[in-house]
Amino acid sequence: MRKENVVSANGGEFNGRLTRARAAALCASRQLPLKAPTQPDQKRVLRANTKRTASDGNNTNAAENAGHHCKKRAVLQDVTNVCCNNSYRMCINATKIQSKSSKKTRKAQATASKVAPDVAHQVLQTEAKLLKEGIQETEKIDPKLEVTCLVSVRGDHTFPLNSIKEESIHYHWFANQNSTMPLRSQSPPRNAKKVSFSGTSTTSSEPDFKDIDSDKKDLQLCSLYAPEIYNNLRVAELVRRPCPNFMQTIQQDITQSMRAILVDWLVEVSEEYKLVPDTLYLTVYLIDWFLSQNYIERQRLQLLGITCMLIASKYEEICAPRVEEFCFITDNTYVREEVLKMESQVLKYIGFQLFAPTAKTFLRRFLRAAQASYTTPSLELEYLANYLAELTLIDYGFLNFSPSVVAASAVFLARWTLDQSCHPWNPTLEHYTTYSVLDLKTTVLLLQDLQLNTNDCSLSAIRVKYRQQRFKSVASFSSPKLLETLF
Repeated sequence: MRKENVVSANGGEFNGRLTRARAAALCASRQLPLKAPTQPDQKRVLRANTKRTASDGNNTNAAENAGHHCKKRAVLQDVTNVCCNNSYRMCINATKIQSKSSKKTRKAQATASKVAPDVAHQVLQTEAKLLKEGIQETEKIDPKLEVTCLVSVRGDHTFPLNSIKEESIHYHWFANQNSTMPLRSQSPPRNAKKVSFSGTSTTSSEPDFKDIDSDKKDLQLCSLYAPEIYNNLRVAELVRRPCPNFMQTIQQDITQSMRAILVDWLVEVSEEYKLVPDTLYLTVYLIDWFLSQNYIERQRLQLLGITCMLIASKYEEICAPRVEEFCFITDNTYVREEVLKMESQVLKYIGFQLFAPTAKTFLRRFLRAAQASYTTPSLELEYLANYLAELTLIDYGFLNFSPSVVAASAVFLARWTLDQSCHPWNPTLEHYTTYSVLDLKTTVLLLQDLQLNTNDCSLSAIRVKYRQQRFKSVASFSSPKLLETLF
């Protein structure tokens, strides 16, 4: 069916077929009627205009809301991705929570796309609260689980939610763009043995012995590092020990009695110049260390003694005596140049390694362990143990024992001398000395012979020193014969 176009020109109408030629002529005379758009064309035009309008509106807010939408989607995805061991039910519950709050979330997103950027941030906070309420519902399902997370939503704003804790297993999780996996910390074994840590060392919490390093107030005690320090000293005493038989192998011109006389005289010199006990112990150690590998004549033995005391004084003392004073104490038998030359020889031989653990070094630690069983510190115990340890310096035979054994034996015999009502050895001493009673039997018996002076030794410098009142006259104490039942 052919439809004829009706054209109104100047208010008139014409009839007839509209051809291309006629249309061109009418257009030239501006008499061609404008064809009204049909209904489908109107819908197409309106749809295109709507899309264009919406796209224009979205372009204005796309730069501002793009970051927010991405972060919101990351938060929703990460919060439902909380994982832990045996948490299948947890994941299902989180999915249900998300589905329940999806409508509220979509409403918040729609609102955020319409409002200003400042108002959108408030909507994000509201959304985070909704998520928090959802996680709290999950906590009600399984009360053994505590969930803690820290979700970073926008820039420097963070919303603390919860973190997951299940039977001492902690999960610290940060939901952001860079990290999506939980960081699991190791949980301690359930059947682990109870231990107490003192610094870097570990001691058992058994009630058999007392912890002497529990006092952290006195910084000079170095309670935090004392266990490791003395463990290192126990190794050092085995490395740097003088040869116990140098009198038979190296030295041909001097004897054991000459060495004893020299040490007894050096005790008097240390008292004359008021030197600390560590200086005397280090002096005797340097003498024995040098004599272990170097032959020396008897005329130069005293020179070696004062030279070693000069070196030890420089190491231990605050104000060491001068070289001229040591020359004077020998009645100028040796001159300054001889002392300096001998000092150079000794230092080169020992390689300038002056420090070495002596019996005095371990005696401090062992006495502290022995005093743990007393309500008040016993000065007699301290002086008597020091007296017995110094007696071993004169006896050449005690070079066969390590300094720690000598110190432990001195504490054992001192406790027995002061009190025979109880056993002198206890678990605390055995723990900190690492020696049992049987380990000390030989040394203690030899040390008691020195105390009782069974050999009638005429060297009395140490005995005279400890008979003074400032040392509680411990040299006059005599111990009863040790019983075999003690060992």
